[in-house]
Amino acid sequence: MSTLFSPFRLGTRVLKNRIVVSPMCQYSAEDGCATDWHMIHLGHLALSGAGLLFVEATAVSPEGRIAASDLGLWSDDNEAALRRVVDAIRRYAPPLALGIQLAHAGRKASTDVPWAGGHFILPEQGGWQTLAPSALAYAPGDAAPRALDTAGLERVRGEFVTAAQRAERLGFDVIELHAAHGYLLHEFLSPLSNVRDDRYGGSLENRMRFPLEVFDAMRAALHADVPLGVRISATDWVEGGWDIAQSLAFAEALRRRGCAFIDVSSGGLSPAQQIPVAPGYQLPFAAQIRGETGMPTMAVGLITDPHQAENIVAGGHADLVALARGMLYDPRWPWHAAAELGARADAPKQYWAAPPHGHGTLFKRDKDAE
Repeated sequence: MSTLFSPFRLGTRVLKNRIVVSPMCQYSAEDGCATDWHMIHLGHLALSGAGLLFVEATAVSPEGRIAASDLGLWSDDNEAALRRVVDAIRRYAPPLALGIQLAHAGRKASTDVPWAGGHFILPEQGGWQTLAPSALAYAPGDAAPRALDTAGLERVRGEFVTAAQRAERLGFDVIELHAAHGYLLHEFLSPLSNVRDDRYGGSLENRMRFPLEVFDAMRAALHADVPLGVRISATDWVEGGWDIAQSLAFAEALRRRGCAFIDVSSGGLSPAQQIPVAPGYQLPFAAQIRGETGMPTMAVGLITDPHQAENIVAGGHADLVALARGMLYDPRWPWHAAAELGARADAPKQYWAAPPHGHGTLFKRDKDAE
């Protein structure tokens, strides 16, 4: 039996298999509201046969958007637009868990969309004032962010809580707090971007304080049966920056607070990063965090081959594997992985005739339901 296609309990939720569709920014929202693009994009990924589908990084405030066309969840209009997408997936897709990643871009906000260059946009050019733990720009030429004061910290913490409550009201099964890729909460963690001299800067304990406060506030605002996890960058890939030792301390602090999982990525904080990109290059971090804290982990980063994914979970390196670009390239990757591994996949009735000759038992049917 394939471990990749075995069920996995994530907090109170049981996933049908260990395959996760990672959050992937689409830059196709209008004033934070999901559009028909999200209906198409998320709708067809919901038919993939994955066990868990994450909605893209969703901004908790207008200032927290990476680009003006980011998805958001700060208003009633945002919530109503996303409900339309969620309801359609619930009605037509096979059983899968739906997750959402809540985020604030910090000093990496106010940029153009990637296909237009992704450059920083000044307020006078249509951008906005960015926020960060310290007034340090991400890259040369970027305007300096405004360092958050006490009132600003309280406001941002509240924005995460309100967005989490909206996500719960929408019926999301899993919520992920984004503390990776150089965005706001990662900026607090890393000594490269956080040079504060108050209780939120300096020591590791102080740099972890605000991200942990945000997690605590969200956890307290959600019902106990909603799994709340965190995505981290295990290392900045820059000397003197955030690293795996600090990530282990952060993961342990999260474990004590009831964190349901750690989604282990890396990098994104500094243009000076030197990343040794290769298949599974982030896997050792996920394995170490899993081994030393006992927390469920998601492995991400150039996982494209079904046997590679099978070996990751069967070997105990991670509990779940998450695909992003690979899923965009092949939105039926879980079907093809099931065929390769001799497993069975979920698919809607309308697609039961899809498997080629010799794979007639690939899909689970109603009679197979547990």
